[in-house]
Amino acid sequence: MEFPYLYDENQNFAKNLKAACTPDFYLFSNEGDGDFLLYYHGQLDDSRPGNNIPLSGKDLRSAVKDLNQDNSYPSNQMPSLGCNIKWTPGKEPSWFK
Repeated sequence: MEFPYLYDENQNFAKNLKAACTPDFYLFSNEGDGDFLLYYHGQLDDSRPGNNIPLSGKDLRSAVKDLNQDNSYPSNQMPSLGCNIKWTPGKEPSWFK
């Protein structure tokens, strides 16, 4: 399966999203007029290192399925847990300092 992804070399996109950790998943809907709206922001699934829950991607997969079916995303969007973003020295966002 192929899908587009963003490599945020200068970290401006992460700053605009106020991203805090990795991995952190953002799913956008294309409204057809060139505008993208944030549809899902959260975890991939309930798996974590050491919790013995297998990797499934159920949360993100569910969001993609709902988006493809033009449903609103009713589920509670659980925040991601992970390592903090390693900001480029001297370019840290104001909330990070």
